[in-house]
Amino acid sequence: MELELVRVEKPEALNFILGQAHFIKTVEDVHEALVNSVPGIRFGLAFCEASGERLIRWSGNDPQLIELAQRNAQAIGAGHSFIIFLGEGFYPINVLKAVQAVPEVCRIFCATANPTQVVVAASGEGRGILGVLDGQQPLGIEGEEGQAWRKGFLRMIGYKL
Repeated sequence: MELELVRVEKPEALNFILGQAHFIKTVEDVHEALVNSVPGIRFGLAFCEASGERLIRWSGNDPQLIELAQRNAQAIGAGHSFIIFLGEGFYPINVLKAVQAVPEVCRIFCATANPTQVVVAASGEGRGILGVLDGQQPLGIEGEEGQAWRKGFLRMIGYKL
């Protein structure tokens, strides 16, 4: 078995969701989940088929995000993995539960805008995702000032009342 780190290549501001599913129906069902969750959402989705023709199946409504998803899916190359890139101004928090509720979705590895590396294992049998390196180590423990900033920020952007 060989281990490989695959960096997710993306513009800094974009969020993405990386997961695992089990059937090519995933592509259409995840597409529907996204457009039914947030009106006007922009996204690109790619899914690595693990048997049969073993193609990267794709969908979405933004050509640049579709191409980005295809390119990253090809680099990761793990069977039954999928990656969704959300357009600027769209966030995983608004769609994650809908994606997780898709019957074919087995797991979500991450949903982030952070710099991310995917830990991929390869053997003669195939490739699979072991996990992700998402962001950097903490620099300390949040204090009262940090709590005040966090609470103010969440209210400023409309996620808390």
